Amino acid sequence: MRTSIVAREAEIRQLDSLMEEELPQFVAVYGRRRVGKTFLIREYFNDEFTFFHTAISPQELKDRQPELLYRIQLDEFGKTLKLYGYLDDSPIKDWFDAFDRLWRLIQQHPSEERLILFIDELPWLDTPRAGFMSALEHFWNRYASGRHKLLLIAAGSATTWMLDKLVNNNGGLYDRTSRDIHIHPFTLSETETYFQRRGVLMDRYDIVQSYMIVGGVPYYLSLFEKGKSMAQNVDAIFFSRGNKLDKEYERLFQSMFADNDKFKKIVECVSKYRYGVLRSQICKELGITDGGNLSEVLLSLEECDMITTFFNFGESKRNKYYKLTDPFCLFYLTFALKHPTNNKTYWQDNQNLPKLSPWRGQAFENVCFSHQEQIKRALGIQGVHTEIYPWKLISDGDTPGAQIDMLIDRADRVVNVCEMKFVQGTFSIDKDYDEKLRNKIVAITEKTNRRKNPQMTLVTTYGLKNGIYSGRFQKVVIMDDLFTF
Repeated sequence: MRTSIVAREAEIRQLDSLMEEELPQFVAVYGRRRVGKTFLIREYFNDEFTFFHTAISPQELKDRQPELLYRIQLDEFGKTLKLYGYLDDSPIKDWFDAFDRLWRLIQQHPSEERLILFIDELPWLDTPRAGFMSALEHFWNRYASGRHKLLLIAAGSATTWMLDKLVNNNGGLYDRTSRDIHIHPFTLSETETYFQRRGVLMDRYDIVQSYMIVGGVPYYLSLFEKGKSMAQNVDAIFFSRGNKLDKEYERLFQSMFADNDKFKKIVECVSKYRYGVLRSQICKELGITDGGNLSEVLLSLEECDMITTFFNFGESKRNKYYKLTDPFCLFYLTFALKHPTNNKTYWQDNQNLPKLSPWRGQAFENVCFSHQEQIKRALGIQGVHTEIYPWKLISDGDTPGAQIDMLIDRADRVVNVCEMKFVQGTFSIDKDYDEKLRNKIVAITEKTNRRKNPQMTLVTTYGLKNGIYSGRFQKVVIMDDLFTF
């Protein structure tokens, strides 16, 4: 039921609008694995579908021959047809026959009736040499597009497939989808609401920590149990024997990308660069060519909310940088892959040790990058055009080098030089840190030839402690500001 849906107001408005349409609608719903696509659709419609089918995951049948997988998908589609009232249970010949039967099932309903067809994980039906897309195109163009009050919803985690074959189709389904709904992870505010609904009691400091580890992916958040501390939950989810996310990293790529090894290698390459990496460096490290396929791979990773792209401050727009911003992947690559452990209480034993500081700093930066609008709102510049990116300047002898967590380059000739600090109390500045800040101001001033006014900005948990050097920061954004809508 709709009351069980957390957040998703924009998506619900889109579905409400579609339900008001008289003409037939074809909708593509996509997003990364575990983000809540199926849950949203099933809860919105209260499982009251004219036809609802979920494809069989190829990974569950990966040892089968393609022809057998094709046959299994057809047979399961036939079982679903029978479940919804189609009486002929003879073997389905091919996908054209399957969709012909679906059309006959539709015709059993009165012409004025609202029909909701939901095919979940649609890309999995497109097995090699199956002719699935031709059959789907024929079904929509020949039959379904002429039936008033019909809504066909196709959902899938294989984002590349959904974009290429449906949203941006140049063949028989060109410009046929009425709307595409991209389901993104929750924001911090939505994550807080989700935990409250489930009775998982956390203060905002721990909610931010949970977001730094798994992001706003509803399934991952559902693994946090009430009655356990933050550290106990992390140990149970990641470090206990047989934990539920033990194989998740592999499954994440398998479910979303056909050539999943290539996608994994690129993510693991990008993860090494805290301040982003150029595609030329990716090609060099992986020994691959800088061709069109790489552009598709990088775009797909961006569409899946796994990487973020940006142009560096003061550089040519031809130089696009790529930065890993998916919290789960960063956490997995930092701990499970690089530093595997058999210690079932690893997080409880190590959470306050300095060795976690590099990850904690990068993870908090990623949280801030995914909440740029909240930061702009806290600074009172939501109406100002901005370019936002991390920045690393190599010293050239005259100008000092600088590493800046986030630059907000504003059209009003101001640049916010943002420092991200995830600390347990109010942040304080000592003499050495003040010198580093002054060097960053000099670097920005020289880089812009004094055309921009640098404004030192602190983004932290609980604020800034008053002291001799605290005036260096002209603006302070606190953790609570990240929870605004």
